[in-house]
Amino acid sequence: MKSIRTVLIFSMSIIFLSCASQEKKIEKEQEKNPKYQYNVGIFYLNNGQPDEAIKYLRKSLLLQPKFDLALDGLGLAYSMKGDFAEAVKYYLESLAANPALTDAHNHLATAYQEQGLLDNAEQHFLAAVADETYHSRELPLYNLARLYYLKEENEKALEYVSQSLNIKPDFAMGHNLKGLVHERFKEYQNAISSYRAAIKILPEDINLTYNLAGAYFKQENYQKAKDLFTELQAKVTNPEMRANIVKYLDMIEKEIR
Repeated sequence: MKSIRTVLIFSMSIIFLSCASQEKKIEKEQEKNPKYQYNVGIFYLNNGQPDEAIKYLRKSLLLQPKFDLALDGLGLAYSMKGDFAEAVKYYLESLAANPALTDAHNHLATAYQEQGLLDNAEQHFLAAVADETYHSRELPLYNLARLYYLKEENEKALEYVSQSLNIKPDFAMGHNLKGLVHERFKEYQNAISSYRAAIKILPEDINLTYNLAGAYFKQENYQKAKDLFTELQAKVTNPEMRANIVKYLDMIEKEIR
């Protein structure tokens, strides 16, 4: 009985040593695998840890210097940190390695837009939109619409945000932007419909309700505007928005009188 027990313990020790050896072998293989290092970097990026992401993405690039996805990932990490100049550098390197990488065009355009370089941004958003097979084509369409909104090219803004919503009807920010564009045209009922569509998707978003209330005010539907602004007053913590709500309510009181 004792000898059987000894054999079992010895056998289990061999299995344990074999497993430990196998794990070390896997770890060594992972250390030399650029795709594995890239995937770890993206994991940290998705969890809002850009500094950790950068460590692993750099490891990936040491193993494969022109790895387009890792270069694009580094751009995203620096964008997350607010360093758009550094982000642009990596996005351009990514596109040099693979000019057909649509994600990099979209990300680069966003970084240019954050820097106020709207013409550069437009060029790369258009490149992203041109790829009809792009997995998230609603995003560059929306981004392009937002860019044209900033440039006050309202017809183009409405055209592209409508295309974005055709692809993704439950895109709340798309409905919100469409509402803002309709306001530019003084089409307040259309704006109201757009904001209400956005709120149906994201009912807890205070900014959407604020925009809806403002559109009712501009439509001169003062009672609905008052009800919404009063409801918001109890929820809003942002000092600037609170101050604006007070101004709106004062103006409404004067109009109602």
